Amino acid sequence: MDNRKLHKNLIFSQPAWQRFGRSTSGKIGLILTVALIVVAVLAPLIYPYNAAVDRDYLSRLVAPSVKHWFGTDSLGRDLLVRVWHGLGISLIVSLVSVGAGLFVGSLLGLLAGYFRGWAEVAIGILADILLAFPSILLAIAIVTVTGPSLQSVIIAVSVVQIPIYIRLTRSMVLSLREQEFVLAVKALGASDLRIIFRHILPGSLAPLVVQATLSTGTATLEAAGLGFLGLGAQPPAPELGTMLSDAFKGGYALSSPWTILFPGLLITLTVLGFNLLGDGLRDVLDPRGN
Repeated sequence: MDNRKLHKNLIFSQPAWQRFGRSTSGKIGLILTVALIVVAVLAPLIYPYNAAVDRDYLSRLVAPSVKHWFGTDSLGRDLLVRVWHGLGISLIVSLVSVGAGLFVGSLLGLLAGYFRGWAEVAIGILADILLAFPSILLAIAIVTVTGPSLQSVIIAVSVVQIPIYIRLTRSMVLSLREQEFVLAVKALGASDLRIIFRHILPGSLAPLVVQATLSTGTATLEAAGLGFLGLGAQPPAPELGTMLSDAFKGGYALSSPWTILFPGLLITLTVLGFNLLGDGLRDVLDPRGN
């Protein structure tokens, strides 16, 4: 059977999705993730927001009430509005970063695993160098060089993700390049690029999809950490990590706990949702589960 058809059957077969239906964590993760994405997408459509002019000094640090469901911060800004829009920023950073890391890392992993030789050595050294640094320290170093901004955070988190996909893709390619279907199409005269992208890559997608889902939660934490350190989106942008930083630096995190509760809760739900979804997808896409 053609490898692409086999891979498609693996993902979309009825037994696979029946396993997902039996995965409580997977269903919770899917519902939570979809809900967060929908809420983030609707934010600018339902409530357009200009953070630069949003302040009301007469309503500073008001506790949650009917008028301000999540309370207000030190500048009198409604926290519900800010975390609502901040969720969108966090999701954009996480999804774009993981997408870029997945694209670059999987491409390098394909080259290293298929061609071997000097390409494998050079790409392997690059991955080892990147993995030698703790991810958050590497991200801080990159943002320090490029300057604090949302774009710098995306670049930093993307670079941190790259070696993960290099190693994962390379290991998959090494296990597939000697399979009979690859040797057969090579004997028929197929080009290397055709073999890589039409036969080997489809067989590597399942673990890449699972890893990308799990990495999105990690990227959310890394982006929030950079924001907390003042290296992410700059004020007055409603970024969740920056909101936590403002509360702690202002000294009112304990006296006005809602200023850290709701931004922290949104970060937690985002990470939890993608992690649970990744666990469910692992059950679906793992061929050993058939």
